[in-house]
Amino acid sequence: MDKIDYKKTEKHLYQPKVPAIVEVPEMVFFAVDGQGDPNTSAAYAEALQLLYGLSFTVKMSKMGGETPAGYVDYVVPPLEGLWWTDQPGFDGRGAVDKDQFYWTSMIRQPEFVTEEVFLWARESLARKKPGLDLSKARLWRWEEGLCAHILHIGPYDAEPATIGKLDLFIGEQGCIPDLSGQRRHHEIYLGDPRRTAPERLRTVIRHPVRRAEGR
Repeated sequence: MDKIDYKKTEKHLYQPKVPAIVEVPEMVFFAVDGQGDPNTSAAYAEALQLLYGLSFTVKMSKMGGETPAGYVDYVVPPLEGLWWTDQPGFDGRGAVDKDQFYWTSMIRQPEFVTEEVFLWARESLARKKPGLDLSKARLWRWEEGLCAHILHIGPYDAEPATIGKLDLFIGEQGCIPDLSGQRRHHEIYLGDPRRTAPERLRTVIRHPVRRAEGR
């Protein structure tokens, strides 16, 4: 049986060729919350260690004889991030002191990953990496709902121009941005900045929306 790869089986969510309105269903994530500049923050670096450590603990459980019930082989999905500031309605544009960013970093998990599986993975990773603070990680079931998204190609700091195009598209579709305390600016990282030239990085930018009245 082939590995599940959500980037291929759900291309409309992970590989938009053009701007699109999408209904994003409930998914399961490992998530870590924090604050600070992702380029320099020790908390952000630790969050990535936690997320990848937990994700690969579950994925590679098939090699250690502790395979969870319902396990299916899969490709670990890409890193994602929700970003906001103290400024209400932050949409990824405007001058921002990156040290003031709040974020939720997360990696999607297959449906067989339950709270029980998460607790097992956390205990297993704690034994291997006792220096990590596993209490910062959580299992999160999240339904994002109605959104608009677009593929940005290039450096992260060049995203505002792409967000401007997304904003125009949202209006053309009879929708209104719906960024709030519960619905955030969302990025899905399809490229690894450690291995990819900045001009070739691919990032899905997703914003929550609602239908305008009468549309």
